[in-house]
Amino acid sequence: MSAAEIAVQIFRNLEDEDVRVLHVIEAAMSKHEFVPKEMIAKFAKSNQEETDFRLDRLIKFQLIRRMRGAYVGYTLNYAGYDCLAINAFVKTEVLEAFGKPLGVGKEADVYDALNPKQERIAIKFHRLGRISFRQTIRKRSYTVKHTSWLFQSRLAAEKEFQALELVFQHGVAVPEPISQNRHALVMGMIEGAELAECKEIPKPKRILKEILRNIRKAYLKARVIHADLSEYNIILKCDMHILIIDWPQYVTKEHPNSQQLLRRDVKNVLRFFRRKHMLKPKLEENLAYVTGTGKMAI
Repeated sequence: MSAAEIAVQIFRNLEDEDVRVLHVIEAAMSKHEFVPKEMIAKFAKSNQEETDFRLDRLIKFQLIRRMRGAYVGYTLNYAGYDCLAINAFVKTEVLEAFGKPLGVGKEADVYDALNPKQERIAIKFHRLGRISFRQTIRKRSYTVKHTSWLFQSRLAAEKEFQALELVFQHGVAVPEPISQNRHALVMGMIEGAELAECKEIPKPKRILKEILRNIRKAYLKARVIHADLSEYNIILKCDMHILIIDWPQYVTKEHPNSQQLLRRDVKNVLRFFRRKHMLKPKLEENLAYVTGTGKMAI
């Protein structure tokens, strides 16, 4: 069972006092890897007996971890962090109910959900701790050494939400950004399949043209480059239109490596359509099209 599935099942059983203790541990983790029990009691404004009861409940619920050494300390795990994000979305009337998983990957879990109007939405929980620290530092320029995976994941969610806000307002085909809290973000519904999973694509030339138009729009209008684009984060919807997802590594046109990253994005997409669909798109011509200095060449 994933951390988010644990959080969804447990959340409805949490009491206000449980959530208060989770908040205290979260706040104190900025200075302590494991928060001393005495500090939790002090800031939760509860006696030791009540604090022990709450901590034992949260351990039973698999929302925190305990360390016994020079002192007894506690830290949040991803399920506990999920509960805090879910609690915030519920209180702000963004989230009403969870549905099934839409995708579980190396760096994130995405779930189907409903808002209070019974409209379908998607919730993405970033999970950077699933890959090695060295790989995270190499791939993500915003990561900070010597900080927790929870904080790294929060930075990823903040950056992705920022990217979605930038490109969505310019009509780029991305999920609508709705809300972000901690390491989680709420988006418009994501329905369809990754291009990599599609055995056959009707009219692949039309799909490639749509992808290139959206890369161009993001670059020229939003001044944004995805920087990690491939067939694994382009969704082909049931109506045969696309969505581009997974934006936490985006850069702006002003980034010193922007042209290199844009070239890599375009090259990845073209390589997929050459290999799987026997098209012969030209890299330099299509790169010129994306940057507004030439015509599309499919």
